[in-house]
Amino acid sequence: MAEKSYLDLKSEVWDIGRCSGCGACVAVCPADSLFFFEGEMVTGPTSNGYCKQATDGVTCGACHAVCPRIGDQPAETLGTYVELLSAKSTFEVPRKQSGGAVTAILANALDEGLIDAIVTVTEDRWTLKPSSVIITTTDVLIQQAGSRYSWWVPLLAALKYAAIERKYKRIAVIGVPCAVQAVARMRESDNDLVKPYGKAIRLVIGLFCTETFDYNTLILGKLKTHYKLEPHDIKKLNVKGKLEVLKQDGSTTIVPLAELETCIRKGCHYCTDLTAVLSDISAGAIGSPAGSTTLIVRTSTGKGFVDSAIRNRKLEISSDVDTAAIEKLATAKIKKNSGK
Repeated sequence: MAEKSYLDLKSEVWDIGRCSGCGACVAVCPADSLFFFEGEMVTGPTSNGYCKQATDGVTCGACHAVCPRIGDQPAETLGTYVELLSAKSTFEVPRKQSGGAVTAILANALDEGLIDAIVTVTEDRWTLKPSSVIITTTDVLIQQAGSRYSWWVPLLAALKYAAIERKYKRIAVIGVPCAVQAVARMRESDNDLVKPYGKAIRLVIGLFCTETFDYNTLILGKLKTHYKLEPHDIKKLNVKGKLEVLKQDGSTTIVPLAELETCIRKGCHYCTDLTAVLSDISAGAIGSPAGSTTLIVRTSTGKGFVDSAIRNRKLEISSDVDTAAIEKLATAKIKKNSGK
C-alpha cells in the first residue's frame, strides 16, 4: 500500500480542524516543507507546496505516520500503570507548578547521565510567550521549571534539531497527551524516515491536560482586555476545572472555562486523553495534596527513572492519591469530546 502524503494529512486532519498542533509532522518532514505561523490561531501547519512524495513521487509518508489525530483516540481514564504515587522534589524548585516531581526526575536523570537532552516548553518571563526549548543542564532545567503547557506550542518541531542536527541519543520529551501520542507513533513506526526519532527518545513524561490555549487570544485578548491583567502581573496559571490566575502580588483571579472557549485550540475538542496514557510517566496536580505531584508510572522505563530519583534522594513519595478525582475529570473529558 502506498504511503500517504501531506495532502492526505491535510484533507483528513488539517482542513477539518482536528490538528493538535503538536509539531510532529514539522519535525519529521525531510524536506523542511511544513511550518506553523505565529500570531493567529491556526488550525494546522502550512506547507510551502513541495513534498517529496506528492511532488517527486519519492516514497515518504513520514508526516502522516506520526500524526496523533489519525485513527482512534485513546479513551481511558487512568490507563495501565505499574505504580500510582504522590511525589515532590526534595530540593527547592523556585517556580514549580505543584510538587516539582517532574523537575526532580529529570534533574536526577541529567546528573546520572541517563538522558542527554530534554525537549520541553519555556516562556518569556515578562510576556509569558511560550516556545519549545532543548535543555541539557540541570541548572537551566531548574531555572526553567514550571509548567507552561496551558499554552499551545508545536513542541515536537524541536525534535528535528535535537535528534537529527545535534544527534542526541537519549532524549526526554515532556508534553501534553497529543504530543505523547505522536511520540508513541514515532517509537513504533517502521518508516525509515521516522525511526531515527523513535530511537533517540528514551523517556516520555506526559502531563495531564484538559485543553491548551492560544497565547494571543487568552493573554493579549481575554485576560488583558476583560480582566485588566498584564502578562508581567501573572505569576502562574492553573487549570483545574477553571482557570486560576495567580498574580505576582499573591492574589488570585478565577476565570470560568466557559468564558475561554474562543481561546481553546479547535483541535483540542477532539482529544479524549486527560492523563497521557501512552507515556512512560504521567504527571499532574490532580489527585495529590497541595504541594505534591501525582505520578502515574506506566512502564518499566518510567519506573527506572523514578526509582533512580528516589534512590538519590531527589524525590520523595507517598501513596496518598485520590484516583476518583482523576477519573472524574478524565471521564468528563471523554464524554465531552467523544464522537467529534
